[in-house]
Amino acid sequence: MESTDTTVAASRPARGAGGSPGEPAPATPGRTAVRFLPALAAYLVLVAALLASDTPATDIARYTFYVLWGVLLPGTLVFRSLRRRPYTLLEDLAFGAVTGLVLELAAWVVLVGLGLQSVATFWPLAVVLPFALVPRLRRHWRPRGYRASSPGRSWALAGTVSLTVVYYYAATLSRFPVLPDDESTRIFGDLPYMLSLAGNAKQNMPPTFPQAAGEPLHYHWFTFAHMAMTDLVGHVDLVSVAMRLMVPALSALTVLIIAVVAQRLSGRAWAGPAAALLFFAVGEFTAIYPNNVSSWTFGFPPIRLMSWGSLSLTYSQPLLVALVGVVGALIGRKASRDPAGEEPDGGSGVPAFGRGAFVLAAGFALASSAAKASTLPVTLAGLAVAGLAMLITSRRIPWTVVGLGAIIAGAQLFATAVIFDFESYGLEIVPFGNVQQYWYNTPELRGTASQLLVVGGTLAAFVITHQVRLAGALPLFRHRRLNLEPAQWFLLGGAVAGPAAYLVVNGFNSSYFTIAAAPFGALLAGWGYCEAAERAALSVRAKVLLSAGVLVLVAGLSWGMYHHTVDWMTVVSKAAGIYNVWRSYAPLLPVLGGAVALAALAAVGALLWWGASRIWPRLRGRGGIVLLTATLAVGVPGTALDLLQSREYAWDGTWILPKSQVEAARWVRDHSDPQDVLATNSHCWEPENYTTTDHCTINRRSQWLSAYSERSVLVEGWAYAPRMIAKSGGGVAYGGPFWDEELFQRNENAVYQPTEELLDGLRREHRVRFLVVDRKAGAESPLLGTLTSKVFDNGRTVVYELA
Repeated sequence: MESTDTTVAASRPARGAGGSPGEPAPATPGRTAVRFLPALAAYLVLVAALLASDTPATDIARYTFYVLWGVLLPGTLVFRSLRRRPYTLLEDLAFGAVTGLVLELAAWVVLVGLGLQSVATFWPLAVVLPFALVPRLRRHWRPRGYRASSPGRSWALAGTVSLTVVYYYAATLSRFPVLPDDESTRIFGDLPYMLSLAGNAKQNMPPTFPQAAGEPLHYHWFTFAHMAMTDLVGHVDLVSVAMRLMVPALSALTVLIIAVVAQRLSGRAWAGPAAALLFFAVGEFTAIYPNNVSSWTFGFPPIRLMSWGSLSLTYSQPLLVALVGVVGALIGRKASRDPAGEEPDGGSGVPAFGRGAFVLAAGFALASSAAKASTLPVTLAGLAVAGLAMLITSRRIPWTVVGLGAIIAGAQLFATAVIFDFESYGLEIVPFGNVQQYWYNTPELRGTASQLLVVGGTLAAFVITHQVRLAGALPLFRHRRLNLEPAQWFLLGGAVAGPAAYLVVNGFNSSYFTIAAAPFGALLAGWGYCEAAERAALSVRAKVLLSAGVLVLVAGLSWGMYHHTVDWMTVVSKAAGIYNVWRSYAPLLPVLGGAVALAALAAVGALLWWGASRIWPRLRGRGGIVLLTATLAVGVPGTALDLLQSREYAWDGTWILPKSQVEAARWVRDHSDPQDVLATNSHCWEPENYTTTDHCTINRRSQWLSAYSERSVLVEGWAYAPRMIAKSGGGVAYGGPFWDEELFQRNENAVYQPTEELLDGLRREHRVRFLVVDRKAGAESPLLGTLTSKVFDNGRTVVYELA
């Protein structure tokens, strides 16, 4: 978020104060301080939100140290050595931070693989020392030639970052404590599982499934290696990382990397803030409130899951956007070279990355491959579309595309074979399997023509719901027709591929393909919107009026959806002729009806604008930007109402996590060796809510012990075990029996029917040291007190040591 005016690119000669042409003006302390004010302001907003939500100040300080020392410094130095010429300071820092995430993974492999966790804090020296000692590398500490960035753009990005912080504070930070503070504290259902994976990654390379000691983890676990390094390098408690620090920081990085990629690809500085705002603020077009969290219309809402709901998604986003930026920059280059032999900038004033970009692409692709399984398939599809377009228009094989395709495909193959072990997690090819519920038909309901209408309406509702932001790309098609640039074809291909994959691949988790496509759409839409804005050439006064109009529109739509959802559903149901009669497509009617109503209003507005332009000629040629802005704005209420819903329905998707359980688990963490294994009788959450053991089989999600103890458990909850999810038919969890019935019975007997021989066998064969009993799940046998040593007891949870 820099706004430096003190340096100028070498390709744009300028005279400094008293200097020769081409030399940047000397920086003064005052100007240097001013250009970093936006970044400082955004950071202070984040700190204020964290402090207001009871985050320990020491954790904030340690996390800041970790980011600067363990991610930003080594990553920026390496990025500078791989890119040819500097462009903007923000680009160096944003791409440098993402590069740091890649280097961090490599460091984790070495440190944890060799058991060197105790020296993890010093791993950046492996990068810093060569750059300090090798003369050719020293220049990367203080590069010269940055392009100037306007204060307005810098403050716009700082405002967008601050907006994400405020969103997270209101939605989550202010609602959930860092640690449970009573027996009824609630937590998002999957957070203990994610926390347990991070704790496991501190000790195992590769990580294993912590709820079943020694079970392989065929899963996209790179996120949790990152969390482990945060603890090992910065000495920040994993609970603070997961509950407070990680999500706002990575979301801020995503905003910034989207901004710099948008500027690099389009050559337009304001495409950055536009794309960042489109990505974060323009959510689903739902037309109703509240959204039924237990059964979203078309999979996951894209905004809610850029959060604690999916730490892997939040971690994967900056990696994906950086990969998109490098690929888009490489395929967007002209084939010719300038007389100096350097790659051209395409006439946009943006310097080419250079051949080091292929190294960056490989690093970002490998890190993305097991950060989120949905990212690389979408990227490959976008690259295929760009390659096909380039082949048709130039009648030459685009070897750059072929090379990049090989790199990304290789990374995907590595993840599929080595990390995932070809696990499908229940996903399968079933065209329209995720949406056909809306056109369910029997002969007495509707005929062929009506059925085709319902099918078409379902697909239209899907596009309208998720793809409002793509309207920003329409100016590119209007003015360029099909003569798009290669980078634009790439972004369009990725934006379309994600939703297309959701329509083809059946399963709850396939909605992540749609979410993976969101950055592609935001980048393309920001590009198109800026071109439209340039053609409109609005005055400052007109921009202020347009902004005010957007606020009024968003406020009005949000208010209407919040207060009149029932009335609107009644209106559209009557219009469709199904009032008081249920039909499979009924949930889609509010969206389709809302789109029709807004389209009608837009048509009326266009006619009025045309008439007014006859009277006031200054309106001519500017109606398009007003209509486009209004179209994009109709996606903002989805985000605003999502925030409101997160507070009014704060406990949706949450479970009770008693303070007593966490106290026991953290006591075990502090009094055990990382290689110790635990045994427990806790296999489902909230066992007190189930009257029989059989009822608990629908909820084998007990993960609190492995999460807060950071230790593997012999048998805890197995709902998310990769081998079990594959049997769920694409569901979110598995509720059947444990796969090793003999081991499970030994585990249960250790609590309820213990013998000295049984306990000794668990200790020798499985390294079980502590037996942790949740008395709500079942009271332990009195024999445990004579066969073992009771070392902790808080009433509900008791810990026995087998040694």
